[in-house]
Amino acid sequence: MLGSIIPSSRFLVHHLIGEIDFYSSRCIVEYGPGIGNITRELLDRMRPDSTLIAIETNEEFVAFLNRHFHDARLNVLHASAAEVSQIMRDLQFDSADYIISGIPYSMMPVPLRNRILLESRRVLHPDGAFIIYQFSNSILPHLKAHFSSVRQEFEPRNVLPARLFYCTK
Repeated sequence: MLGSIIPSSRFLVHHLIGEIDFYSSRCIVEYGPGIGNITRELLDRMRPDSTLIAIETNEEFVAFLNRHFHDARLNVLHASAAEVSQIMRDLQFDSADYIISGIPYSMMPVPLRNRILLESRRVLHPDGAFIIYQFSNSILPHLKAHFSSVRQEFEPRNVLPARLFYCTK
């Protein structure tokens, strides 16, 4: 499942991660890194002692990321975002400071979407943020059901224009 056949623009990437406090962040999770446009920017900005956990269901993307990124802070896993709680336990992290996601929630089965949102909220640090981008706002009621605060923004300089959602507990 691809959210878009066109990689995220630099405008979307910068808008998406613009509110991340890289100075205090120790663990960032990325769902659906694809070819790594966001991954690269996260690694460029992260502290040397931080960790990025990239969870990808597509084996070809996992292989691509492992070939093109040689950074000890990056853990690329062939798994589902629905498994994030177990992945965090396995990697010995109590919580994620930020979760970045561009996976296509509107195209997945409702039980899977709900499990991903539930698990994301579960592993998110109390002061953390779940930051997603989508190409419609159909995910909004589902985000509001799982997170107490959901702020929307819009990035028109992307093909397709994207909606951004900043969710906190």
